[in-house]
Amino acid sequence: MTLKITAEILLSGYAQGIFPMAENQDSPELHWINPQRRGVFPLDGFKISRSLRRRIRQENYSVSVNSAFNDVVSQCAGRNETWINAPLARLYDTLHQRGHAHSLEIWQDEVLTGGVFGITLGQAFFGESMFSKRRDASKIALAYLVDRLRQAGFSLFDTQFLTPHLASLGAIEIPRAAYRKLLADALTNAADFNAPGSPPDAQEMLQRTNHTS
Repeated sequence: MTLKITAEILLSGYAQGIFPMAENQDSPELHWINPQRRGVFPLDGFKISRSLRRRIRQENYSVSVNSAFNDVVSQCAGRNETWINAPLARLYDTLHQRGHAHSLEIWQDEVLTGGVFGITLGQAFFGESMFSKRRDASKIALAYLVDRLRQAGFSLFDTQFLTPHLASLGAIEIPRAAYRKLLADALTNAADFNAPGSPPDAQEMLQRTNHTS
């Protein structure tokens, strides 16, 4: 099914457990996706490998929140194969302006080298996409993102699909019915993505994220 959607319809779709994707960057249409099995990140089960932990401790990067939202979306959409078309990018921007879409950025040598963005409703964070221009930049972004979600009171981190990359970091796949229950619970309460304030330093974040693979 194809549909021209507004920001309000998009949020309604997320609340019902569905999300939009385009066939490719040049496609003018969006399609609602309703997977039988859903990828999620248990917020208490994020895994940091020893090599990633060492890289995080080097702190040769800086972390920011919502300082380059459109740039993160653009980088995520800039791949040869992408499901983010121009209408969807505009919807993300609208939701960002309304406080329902957020990004976390990784900077190295004052250059944006990694990031992740997603949509928030209640205590649910719907991860949309991430990118990496340098080794492990997206993994570092995810580590700080999971820490922020936990500190801000989120209960659901939806990754939409499960990839080998996400699975290596602790993401799992659950049936649609189980996901709908988690979603319903997450929508009954509120969480504030901005509540934790500035990102913590590496040592503070790692102390709270003690799952090591």
